[in-house]
Amino acid sequence: MSAWDNRDVCRLPIIFAMLSLSLLPAGLMAQSDAPTPDTNASPANPETWNLYYQATSIGQHHGTFNSPYAGPLSLEDTSESDVSLTTTLFFAFRLSQNTQFVFDPEIAGGRGFSHVDGLANPSNGELPRVATATPKPYLARLYISHDFGFGDETEHVESDENQLAGDRPLVRYTITAGRFSDSDFFDDNNYSHDPRTQFMAWGLMYNGAWDYPADTRGYTWGIANEFHTRNWSFRYGVAAEPRVANGGRFDRRLFVDQGQTFEEERRYSLHHHPGAIRWLQYLNRTRSGSYGQAVRLAEQTGSVPNVAAITRPGTLKYGTGVSFDQELSRDVGVFSRLGWNDGKTEDFAFTAIDRLAEAGVSVKGTSWKRKDDVVATAFAAAGISGVHAVYLAMGGLDFLLGDGKLNYAPEYLWESYYSARVVRGFIATFDVQHYNNPAYNHDRGPVWVESIRLHIEFGIKPLSAK
Repeated sequence: MSAWDNRDVCRLPIIFAMLSLSLLPAGLMAQSDAPTPDTNASPANPETWNLYYQATSIGQHHGTFNSPYAGPLSLEDTSESDVSLTTTLFFAFRLSQNTQFVFDPEIAGGRGFSHVDGLANPSNGELPRVATATPKPYLARLYISHDFGFGDETEHVESDENQLAGDRPLVRYTITAGRFSDSDFFDDNNYSHDPRTQFMAWGLMYNGAWDYPADTRGYTWGIANEFHTRNWSFRYGVAAEPRVANGGRFDRRLFVDQGQTFEEERRYSLHHHPGAIRWLQYLNRTRSGSYGQAVRLAEQTGSVPNVAAITRPGTLKYGTGVSFDQELSRDVGVFSRLGWNDGKTEDFAFTAIDRLAEAGVSVKGTSWKRKDDVVATAFAAAGISGVHAVYLAMGGLDFLLGDGKLNYAPEYLWESYYSARVVRGFIATFDVQHYNNPAYNHDRGPVWVESIRLHIEFGIKPLSAK
């Protein structure tokens, strides 16, 4: 595609608004962007249901860059411009005092740069590696969650997407079963967890070294268990893995192939400013291959290694990660993540990162009289294991990487954004990303990516409920 001109930039908000409004269900009326339904919920009158809506469109562009060679899964060195759109309904209903039902249908469309290939830390967290750019509806979440309380002490929660306002037991065990994203429960971070309002790169929104179980869209079926106290949370989840890497269908051999995730969280206050640290571990068993076996087989046969050709059920991949966030003042916060996995097993469901280190800072606009605006910047360094690098250097293809050969170097990303509240419920973000050594290849790049993100969110109610 050709580079954006001024007319393209001007059209983007119009296209976004038309698409978003056209996807609203009939019979629903916008109320506000704030938590509208029953925000005055009390212990005696908790919120019985709520319904929220969001739509996000991201337009991106990258220009030409140094590329002495390219492979089947390389980022194209020509100018590219792409637009993505997601729109979601969030419906939550209280079945009983401590039981909640969630139903989230979603529509998504668009195609990323080079079919979302060629970057280990892809630039748009709203774009999975799907076969078509045409917007399609699908089920994002469908689950039931129940709290088992211990003691009489409670804590109040506000109305939000997939969250009903009211009081919950402070010490509780919560079990959730159904369809969801593992990132709904694990690897949270106050300043970098939502590509619709915060950082957009895959390895910044979540821990890129965590190959979390998911289909192509990022969702799975499973069970999540959480035990909460005042300052601690412990989580364990088990979820279905796809049949093949980046696949849309799930493996039904759940006693052979599944993803297990563990997390411990400690919340605290530092000079009256909240902070948290989380330690994540995971064990995945999938029908996948080994980079080492693929390399040895290629050396014996004189062929190009192909990890997808030597898969076997129950192959183990494991890893760990740490997430940290700390408020420094009412308007300034910092965060960081570290990630590691064994680097031996085929990348399967998220992205091609074996090692990760990142840090960033987020500042609200109170000092320049824009209290709802946010400016933030972050740096991420991603790497892969030695055998993984050898596999790519021999011409192997891996999930979303494959330049044909490789002069290895860590992939570095610097992302910065300014998020501005235009009107209530409508946020515009200007974002820039700079990649060094795309796909761990020192021979290619650097690459600049410029983005405009438009996001709307509000609560909606049936007309009859006015």
